[in-house]
Amino acid sequence: MLWVEGVTAGYGNGVVLRDLSFKAAKGQVTCIMGRNGAGKSTLMKAIMGLVPVQSGRILLSGTVLSDLPAHQVPGQGIAYVPQGRRLFGGLTVAENIEIGLLARKRGTRTRDFVLDLFPRLGNRLDQIASTLSGGEQQMLAIARALCIEPEVLLLDEPTEGLQPSMITAIRDTVLKLRETGLATVLVEQRVDAVLRMADRVAFMEQGQIKADVPVAQVQADSALFKQFVGV
Repeated sequence: MLWVEGVTAGYGNGVVLRDLSFKAAKGQVTCIMGRNGAGKSTLMKAIMGLVPVQSGRILLSGTVLSDLPAHQVPGQGIAYVPQGRRLFGGLTVAENIEIGLLARKRGTRTRDFVLDLFPRLGNRLDQIASTLSGGEQQMLAIARALCIEPEVLLLDEPTEGLQPSMITAIRDTVLKLRETGLATVLVEQRVDAVLRMADRVAFMEQGQIKADVPVAQVQADSALFKQFVGV
């Protein structure tokens, strides 16, 4: 279980997250929704130690992540795919995966698992990452993150700019990972994608979680979407 307890965080003197509390359970997909500037990406970065926590704490399985330097957070079992993917564009698909495996010293079994999830990548191991399509790059970014065998996977806008077939492929992968017991925290703006993937939806506004509800309680025309997302 990932717990974010009363966290205030931001950049320099600027506060973005304000006494924010949130949790993500094993075997569930939790979607974070909110307008631009609500603090969604800052929440992801705070969990990863990339934005300093001024007060409150972030815990994973009893370990206080917010006490650790950023480079030690992935080693606790939390993986992050940022908006924009951040691949090593000049390296091959295989080399990007190998770098992911090094983070927690994983080997062939883990490599085979991620390539089974994304067979398209297995056919492109020698291809330079920057020459992949946008959807393939997103697959590679997720595959690299999964190489640490995380307990929690953070995905920031994974379907942004992708064609429908790739959006479906990413969605299906997220659902397969849920079946393995992985906790997934997903920042997403597409209401249709959220309704098809999420177990819970957390709505953000002004650096706080204003509502956190089971997906069964919301529909495409829900007042919550209109209030917090603007659709």
